[in-house]
Amino acid sequence: MEYVYAALLLHNSGKEITEDSVSAIMEAAGVDADKGKIKGLISALSDVNIDEAMTQAQPAYAPAPVAPQAPAAAPEAEKAGKEETKKETKEETKEEAEKAEGEGMEGLASLFG
Repeated sequence: MEYVYAALLLHNSGKEITEDSVSAIMEAAGVDADKGKIKGLISALSDVNIDEAMTQAQPAYAPAPVAPQAPAAAPEAEKAGKEETKKETKEETKEEAEKAEGEGMEGLASLFG
């Protein structure tokens, strides 16, 4: 890959991409250049229009779309909802107790009929 980067650097600088110029960049980067790889690169690039290839290049990855998140409920709204649920539960329990008590009294009254 570093050979391709060297070729792109030369291209973007307006320099000719040759074996010597690629070798010079590799040496400047502190990489031991493989002459065979450089020759192969030069040969492969001889029929390529680099500008056109760069405009048609697709990214190696596509960023994942971000799913919209539902807004978080405000803590006050959550607290109010919990308090309302508690209040409803207490009211239901109170109503059930009164109803049971009333039914119990009716049952007692029937004994003394």
